[in-house]
Amino acid sequence: MLPEALFGRKKAVPGNFRGSETEPQPGLRANLKKSPYLKLHLSNAPGRNTVTAYGTGFVEVNGERHLSSLVILPTHLEPHWTLGPDNEISADAIRFLASCEAEIVLIGTGSEQRFPHPAALRPLIEAGIGFEVMSTPAACRTYNILVAEDRLVAAGLVV
Repeated sequence: MLPEALFGRKKAVPGNFRGSETEPQPGLRANLKKSPYLKLHLSNAPGRNTVTAYGTGFVEVNGERHLSSLVILPTHLEPHWTLGPDNEISADAIRFLASCEAEIVLIGTGSEQRFPHPAALRPLIEAGIGFEVMSTPAACRTYNILVAEDRLVAAGLVV
């Protein structure tokens, strides 16, 4: 079946910006308008810490560049997150994240996703804090989304 038959469209008419004389079937358009599950809007987070840029060897928070691993919360910034040898995310580093009293913790592991040893994650599990392990670029993007939603989030970012 051709797409024209599915959507009730006819051949394009000059001057018609939609490229057809007729609208899609009313039932299809009505279902799209009624969907309450997704709302996209422009949002910012005034007065809160947000990641404004990231790249190889740096993360920028509110326009200030940081060259070492850090922990960022909406109202606080710890510019020197102490990690183990070779930027290993140790139990002590995770314990610090658990002490931030966030409802969710994002763990950015550098340019690639690398899972910490399961024993290192125990402080978050014992505290009942949700966490996600991802690359640092993904953690930066996710952090900004959660801050814009007024969530209490902490992100430990390996630079």
